Amino acid sequence: MGAISEPLTLKAGVLEVELAPQIGGSVSALRWRGIDLMRRLSDRDREAGNVLGVAMFPMTPYANRIAGNAFDFASKRWQVLPNNPPEKFNVHGSGWQHAWAVTEAGAASATLALDIAAGAEPYSYRATQAFAVTGEGLSVTTTLTNAGPASLPFGFGLHPWFDRDQDVTLQFRARRFYLEEPEGISGDPVTLPPELDFADARPLPNGWRNNDYGGWAGEATLRFPSRGMGLRIKADPIFKHLMFYADPTKPYFCVELQTNASGAFNRGGWDDPDEGVIVLASGENAAGTVSFLPFELE
Repeated sequence: MGAISEPLTLKAGVLEVELAPQIGGSVSALRWRGIDLMRRLSDRDREAGNVLGVAMFPMTPYANRIAGNAFDFASKRWQVLPNNPPEKFNVHGSGWQHAWAVTEAGAASATLALDIAAGAEPYSYRATQAFAVTGEGLSVTTTLTNAGPASLPFGFGLHPWFDRDQDVTLQFRARRFYLEEPEGISGDPVTLPPELDFADARPLPNGWRNNDYGGWAGEATLRFPSRGMGLRIKADPIFKHLMFYADPTKPYFCVELQTNASGAFNRGGWDDPDEGVIVLASGENAAGTVSFLPFELE
């Protein structure tokens, strides 16, 4: 990553957000009343430029894995490169592995931008993240523009990490559940079974979970009773999918908000609105906002 810049801090009332533009355009901390509501980037990970240690990073120009590091689109086979060894397959695109430029910065708002030119991979794109902090919460607006000459499928999302408190609960509504195949690839969707449903708040599972929930209703609620507070996540309708990762051996879990279904590029779901793939012609863009709203538990 090279030299790591000092964090960029945004404040409004009792809400404080730290950004680490050089570390994947990421959020390094989200604090409300001095208490962390996302996993905070440690000093050690900050010094190492470890993007896998941040509070939240962006997923561009698509979310999650592309099996076989290739997909077929417009009568052509497009190749991507593995980018997270020892994993075989490309995961979360390229945005999280680059330094982002700070194009605007104020006391309570900032905009980060990234320009990628296609090299060995097919995507040329411009991505921006506009962060705004108010007394109510943090909003992040992602805009993704196809800067290449050809129409291509795109997607984007946010990848937050949360501390796995013993008493944490999760609640959200969705319609479909994507089975997990080997190497972290998402397989076929099935009707959401009751035992995997989080429509009512429930604790994290005791077993492994790494699955895409499709037809997400655009809202999720996390409660941290031992911290006395919760976090409500609200997203624009373009974010049709919630990816849930929880490994009981790890001190964290992930609730990823994304436009495209995990594995959608391999299923060729260009015309399936449930898959959420966004086809952008040259110069076209797509945008969406996710808000993180802290609240006090009664």
